[in-house]
Amino acid sequence: MGGPETDHEPDKPWHQLDKAELFGALQTGVDGLTSREARERLSQIGPNALEAAEATPLWKKFFAQFQDFMILVLLAATAISAFLGEIVDAVTILLIVALNAVLGFVQEFRAEQSLEALKKLTAPEARVIRDGQEVRIRADEVVPGDMVLLEAGDRVPADMRIMESHELEVDEAPLTGESMPVAKRAEPLTTLGLGIGDMANMAFSGTIVTRGRGQGVVTATGMRTEMGRIAYMIESVEDELTPLQRRLDELGKILVAVCLAICLVVVFIGLWQGEPVYRMVLTGVSLAVAAIPEGLPAIVTIVLAIGVQKMIKSRAIIRKLPAVETLGCATAICSDKTGTLTQNQMTVRQVYLNGDTIMVGGQGYEPKGELMAAGRKIQVTEGSRGGTDSTDLNTLLLASVLCNNAEIVNQGIAERGSNSSWSKKKAKTGRGESAHWTINGDPTEGALLVLAAKGGFHRQNVEHEYERIQELPFDSDRKRMAVIIRNRTHKKLSFVKGAPETMLARCSSIRQNGVDVPMTEQKRKQILSENERMAQEALRVLALAYRTLPEHLTEEELKETVEEDLVFLGLVGMMDPPRPGVKQAVERCAKAGIRTVMITGDHPVTAFAVARELGIAQRTEEVITGAQLEEMGEQDLVEKVSRISVFARVSPAHKLRIVRAFKGRGHVVAMTGDGVNDAPAVKESDIGIAMGRTGTDVTKEASSMVLSDDNFVTIVGAVEQGRATYDNIRKFVRYLLSCNAGEVLVMFLASLFAMPLPLLPVQLLWVNLVTDGLPAMALGVDSPDPDVMNRKPRHPKESVLAGGLGRRILIWGTYCGLATLAVFSWGIYLGDLPLARTMAFCTLTFFQLFYVFDCRSDRYSIFELGWMTNPHLLAAVFLSGAMQLAVVYIPWLQKIFQTVPLEPSHWLVVLFMAGGWLLVTGLWHLVSRPFSQNRRRPVLGQ
Repeated sequence: MGGPETDHEPDKPWHQLDKAELFGALQTGVDGLTSREARERLSQIGPNALEAAEATPLWKKFFAQFQDFMILVLLAATAISAFLGEIVDAVTILLIVALNAVLGFVQEFRAEQSLEALKKLTAPEARVIRDGQEVRIRADEVVPGDMVLLEAGDRVPADMRIMESHELEVDEAPLTGESMPVAKRAEPLTTLGLGIGDMANMAFSGTIVTRGRGQGVVTATGMRTEMGRIAYMIESVEDELTPLQRRLDELGKILVAVCLAICLVVVFIGLWQGEPVYRMVLTGVSLAVAAIPEGLPAIVTIVLAIGVQKMIKSRAIIRKLPAVETLGCATAICSDKTGTLTQNQMTVRQVYLNGDTIMVGGQGYEPKGELMAAGRKIQVTEGSRGGTDSTDLNTLLLASVLCNNAEIVNQGIAERGSNSSWSKKKAKTGRGESAHWTINGDPTEGALLVLAAKGGFHRQNVEHEYERIQELPFDSDRKRMAVIIRNRTHKKLSFVKGAPETMLARCSSIRQNGVDVPMTEQKRKQILSENERMAQEALRVLALAYRTLPEHLTEEELKETVEEDLVFLGLVGMMDPPRPGVKQAVERCAKAGIRTVMITGDHPVTAFAVARELGIAQRTEEVITGAQLEEMGEQDLVEKVSRISVFARVSPAHKLRIVRAFKGRGHVVAMTGDGVNDAPAVKESDIGIAMGRTGTDVTKEASSMVLSDDNFVTIVGAVEQGRATYDNIRKFVRYLLSCNAGEVLVMFLASLFAMPLPLLPVQLLWVNLVTDGLPAMALGVDSPDPDVMNRKPRHPKESVLAGGLGRRILIWGTYCGLATLAVFSWGIYLGDLPLARTMAFCTLTFFQLFYVFDCRSDRYSIFELGWMTNPHLLAAVFLSGAMQLAVVYIPWLQKIFQTVPLEPSHWLVVLFMAGGWLLVTGLWHLVSRPFSQNRRRPVLGQ
């Protein structure tokens, strides 16, 4: 099958064609395309996206590394050196500059690749029918002829003709400017010359479904859509710096000014002392290149990108880089209950039947589990009709199957609870998984279907003997659902399920030992008492009932009698169990100074029971309902919100007030959401978190982070990684600025005291290459401190130099400069300038290679953290150290870098001054740690 005729027919009147003509023109059908057809069309037509700006070629990105002002000055100075005959120096400096450029290019390329992967992960999705089954794909993979499913909250992925509409309404304001949603229908439109806003059977790319559900066949993608036509210019979005990057950029500008001033002083003093002009110019430029942290913002981007990649592996997809920083400041996490704190796998735990309680085993949606009554296992009979050793239980299980529209799905094979064409097209939605078992439809109905299967009643078997005639859907006023069934003997039965209170009011009988007996007031009270008991145990309770319908009733008469004079069958108690690890995650949040708040539409009793089990709330006073929330003024809510841990029976509209109340108390708030109505609260929060599986496109676009597994544990893991990423940036800043300060100080003091140059230009550049490259980057992938989640959150406006970091930079920068100058002075005392410079050269390099280990933590020494906990850093230091030894001992490199071999006695001095302090401070940490009350000693090697 070839591709559809969309390339050269942009004006085809799709809205006028009937179904047969549409399918013929697009070469598709009700079951959509096959995967092979979709791939062929994608390769022919291209991705479903607006044209993007042309990517910069790799060679241009590489040569862009040489466009920095300081590098250009250095190249000019190198050219002067070559002109004056210093060919070896010139060639060496060029090679070092080229190596620096390669390193910068690789880092930038990796960062861009990380961010591109991130964009792909956060791309809008579409639900299409491929190979006859519903699948989720990236929106840019949609092709003409695809059958797309739409529901409230979805962004329409391409232009399409509506084929099925169930109260479907679409907001077309992005395209037409009309503020009111447009109702959509499936019938062809015969009127000629219709405008876009009048095409009620078309949906257009970029618009948003506000209500209902439907499906449509794609007629145009990418630049061929109406949105593509009006895109008269290429849209580009500039990447903005994060707040941290902006603060570091400002700090960098200050440091640049200071470093340049010092470099100029060094140059002028050297010239005054009679040093050659070319050497001093080269020295000044080299010192500036080595000292100015011009790559600091770029390095921060790379470290943030690395943090993002780690979060992606942990199922947290960061959509906006500032969220990485903000996560480390979070003080409150407002989380949905269902699917985030719990498994979103509604599971029947108890059945109340004739005064007995049946306990139901098994996990999730897998239809396996024992039924136990009074400690005795109920025997299940497998067969065409299924069954147990209890007649009354059989009737209840039969009602659970027949009064049901859900499906149990195992690897695409479904046990259907509905005969509708809509459900037949659906296969896998990803709602609540247990092994390979999922459900399509309402989780409550799915739980009833699983219960029935555990008792031997499988839908595909029951359907052969019972035919559904009519359904009365669940209604919020009636609080019931009913179906009319015809059995093997052509009798009509009604099966009803709903809220126990309303159901009991309509039951005149109760099923006992296979016989319908009159319902008494005592039995009614007993059932209501059991209902209350189950609710207190955090179970959601449904009642099931049935009746035999009189013959020869009209359709209207059936509707009137289907829910009257019912026979009560029993109560079913189900729950959505907490996710594994959530309780421990809540405890971690408490230790980290983060409040966990539950938000749910469930009953307060159910919500409190789950919250108490998870450690979120301990007293009923911590629970508030939506009705109570409505009665509170804004200021009253702000004052009381710190004492509330559970918001029950709240609507999505309440979330916005909750977010603002917590922010009014000074909290940095993370808020989860999935529905369209959650989007304002998600956007208002400091860290908006959308659900990856159940979240709508609108909510995802409003969020800063998407959870691919909808799991609360993932949020806490992301907070930990956010803190670790920020710590790693501080480690890098500490390392880089301390080392640069040492390099500047040694040159400045030597000039000030009229000493010879301690380091030659080529040596300065070499130190910059071997220390600011691999070791510094290895800090960006460092593991967090053992107590990173035992600290209080940092203030979002806190300086990156806070907590004594600025003081440490000054102290260790000064030590580095003085130690290097002291070693150089010792070499001068020995009467050998090349030896003195080599010793100073090695001292400066190895100080930085030792110091990088100390920068791993402000709280723990390397002896406590363990040497093997960052193998990347070990490898980087080993490689850099080997490179330094090479320029000292390989003869042809000695000539280039003007070094001499060092003897063991020289190395004793160099290593003592460069690394002796590391041993002293490490031992001090080990000795003083037991006496410190505010630090927890980690296990070595963690």
